[in-house]
Amino acid sequence: MYTIEIDFGTPEYDEAVRLRTDVLRKPLGLEFTPEQLAEEYDQRHLAAYNASGRLLGCLSLVVADDASWKMRQVAVSEAVQRKGVGKTLVEASEHLALLAGVNSMVLHARETAVPFYLALGYVTVGERFEEVGIPHFKMQKVL
Repeated sequence: MYTIEIDFGTPEYDEAVRLRTDVLRKPLGLEFTPEQLAEEYDQRHLAAYNASGRLLGCLSLVVADDASWKMRQVAVSEAVQRKGVGKTLVEASEHLALLAGVNSMVLHARETAVPFYLALGYVTVGERFEEVGIPHFKMQKVL
């Protein structure tokens, strides 16, 4: 497995959007709007592939401020969930952040994903809240 940064508007980006739609949006009855996707032009996008070039997972990163980035839209293909793909993507994003001089990563985790992020050293910040109709927690990690 390898991870690479993919560019907005490329076929690789479009494939990642399809994966995010299938894994994160469709189960909630949601679709991306063109406006939502247009807002991603200045975000950083990472993707994980197997040796055959098959997309396994992806995530996006937003500059929150000079010292922190926000990780969002972490999606792993159902066929390879719980096989280390998400962990590899998160670690790759943290490495990229450190190279950019960023010392903190924040995210909004679905309640069901909180144990995954806790195992990677993230901590919850504040109380549970609702986002896209489901419970979430703000989480943070000092890199």
